Amino acid sequence: MTSLETLALRVQLPAFAGTTLPDDYADLLAEGLGGVCYFGSNTADGLWPVVELSTAIKAANPRAVIAVDEEGGDVTRLHALDGSPVLGPAALGAADDLVLTRDTGRAIGAEMAAVGINLDFGPVADVNSNPDNPVIGTRSFGTDPVRAAAHVAAWVTGLQEAGVAACAKHFPGHGDTAQDSHLELPTVDADLATLTERELVPFAAAVEVGIASVMTSHIVVPVLDAELPGTLSAPVLGLLRDRLGYDGVIVSDALDMAGASAGRGIPEAAVLSLAAGADLLCIGPEKPAALVRETQDAIVAAVHDGRLTRGRLEEAVARIDRMLDQLGEPTAYDVDADAQLDGARRALMVEGELPDLKGAEIVSVATAANIAIGEVPWGLAPDRLVAPGEPVLGDRPVVLQVRDAHRRPEIEVDGAAVVVEWGWPGPYDGSVPRICTRGYSRPGAAAVTELLRKAGWKR
Repeated sequence: MTSLETLALRVQLPAFAGTTLPDDYADLLAEGLGGVCYFGSNTADGLWPVVELSTAIKAANPRAVIAVDEEGGDVTRLHALDGSPVLGPAALGAADDLVLTRDTGRAIGAEMAAVGINLDFGPVADVNSNPDNPVIGTRSFGTDPVRAAAHVAAWVTGLQEAGVAACAKHFPGHGDTAQDSHLELPTVDADLATLTERELVPFAAAVEVGIASVMTSHIVVPVLDAELPGTLSAPVLGLLRDRLGYDGVIVSDALDMAGASAGRGIPEAAVLSLAAGADLLCIGPEKPAALVRETQDAIVAAVHDGRLTRGRLEEAVARIDRMLDQLGEPTAYDVDADAQLDGARRALMVEGELPDLKGAEIVSVATAANIAIGEVPWGLAPDRLVAPGEPVLGDRPVVLQVRDAHRRPEIEVDGAAVVVEWGWPGPYDGSVPRICTRGYSRPGAAAVTELLRKAGWKR
């Protein structure tokens, strides 16, 4: 019989710092640690070191889950140095080509399988109904639940065809928030009918096509649970099990986020999440092995105290094992660069007539990315950087690059010849023509470059 101590490791998915496997993590994996989630520091040296790292993890524990956030577009860990080679969700939703979306998921999955990753924390199934959302935005397939659902299903199908498990997030829906759950605890104050008709539609579509896992969100939904965030709430996770009939792996969003562990700590959040019905616990980036041990001890103590049952842990581990056993054989599939570029062209939204851009310079407003995106390339290589609120006028026409300008009133666009919005295409009442890309990717950058050159810009 598997010991409680081993079960308490099997349900954990922490992350360490660096591109090589630390000895103490190797020991944890050998004892049965559920796996590892890669973040930016783990993939910073390029793809071949990721292959070597995955090989070391699998040598320590052949049953290890190796996960990463690879959504395409803005959120990429494998291409953090040069930008994603595929479109992100908002651009795919705007292009509205389900074959392209499925092929995009398959291309991402093929690359992940090639470097030893077997679980992708994607796609985002949130309907971005609030344009002021600071953390979802271009990570969503759009504002229409039915269209978003169709693209979620296509993306999941493509990814899982490549032999990688998908994970729809962030249940029951993080789209109608104006706060970032990395930093605080947002609330979605919608009634059950609205949740059913809006938030749940893409998740239901993911369940319908056999998605391997679903990630929770650290948001409070008062109509379901007025106190606890979804990650820690049995009524919220019960909605996924009972209303949507889902019996796969429920993954917690990272427990180090303020929405989950502020005021209670990660080990206690882990116990509460398991008790609520989660199966696999993301702990967060760059965590010491000592925290994994502390969380293991808290889970074991909770069983002894009657707050958890051994059966709950065994159920969680059985779901994780079933997910691993059901992975398809990895398949090679290359990105269709021409199809991606064509999709990027169709996703562009141009407001107003572009002026003559002969001699124009590219100026970027330096804005910090949200935590989910991280510091990755965005936009065309600028000739000049300015701070938010700094005048942009120069002695040449200015192509002004911004991200989510509608949420940043300090950004001044007057004086620019053209605004290129690389974030969510929010409300805009400026007199300057605007190009909306719906997120950054290399195909998106190529499509914008084409458009600017037609207007006379050269570099």
